[in-house]
Amino acid sequence: MRLVIQRVSEAQVTVEGQVSGRIGPGLLALAGFAPTDNTASLTWMCRKLVQLRIFGDENGQMNRSVVDTDGEILVVSQFTLLADARKGNRPSYIGAAPLPIAEPLYQQFVAMVAKELGKPVPTGIFGADMKVSLLNDGPVTIVLDTPA
Repeated sequence: MRLVIQRVSEAQVTVEGQVSGRIGPGLLALAGFAPTDNTASLTWMCRKLVQLRIFGDENGQMNRSVVDTDGEILVVSQFTLLADARKGNRPSYIGAAPLPIAEPLYQQFVAMVAKELGKPVPTGIFGADMKVSLLNDGPVTIVLDTPA
């Protein structure tokens, strides 16, 4: 699994002109899943996402998590995060989990994040052509891979 996490002042995802998810201050998490992902890897990534200390404290140091700031998290599926573009000019997506595997992983991950965060987690629509807009705060962008 790979996450691209952006600290945002606001973010939203739109599908066919309709907003499917919107947040204020918090984290936008673009999530890509591999065929080898399982509950253990989702749990590790979920905890890391929710506990990542990338928000400023009273001294301006990145010492607070999204939970500490009562922020929100928007999760958007993005299989292209698992692209391999080392050969040629056309990326290969063989490292991304196929739809029948990726969609349940995505749903499970979103549920885990909501539970860990203690509030609903807005999302995009899995497999849809989405438009994501955000106001990156910092900017702060972190790429996170499962330990394996």
